[in-house]
Amino acid sequence: MSEDAVEPEQARPWRAEDGPRPRVQTWPSSERPALWVWSCGAWRWARVVARQDWPDGRIAYQVEIDAAGTTSVSTRAYWWPQSGLRVARSPNARSLSDLTV
Repeated sequence: MSEDAVEPEQARPWRAEDGPRPRVQTWPSSERPALWVWSCGAWRWARVVARQDWPDGRIAYQVEIDAAGTTSVSTRAYWWPQSGLRVARSPNARSLSDLTV
């Protein structure tokens, strides 16, 4: 799973000069999907906080992640798709194909 992975590019926050705001989707805490994120040479579990659909067609996932494996969790956003991101858990733990990522 790691042979083609590279550190994923983080998505920057929206700014007024970007035009219309992205559409944001969130999930209840108990139903959040998750991604595997390639970070610091290992796949890290990341709970999805929100999906951002930008007007230009880009998609970003905002996640909670322990990026360095130190138990210090931070919030980051990543553009989708990238080789350093994989679907780990769909909402409600249904089939992975249910997650629109």
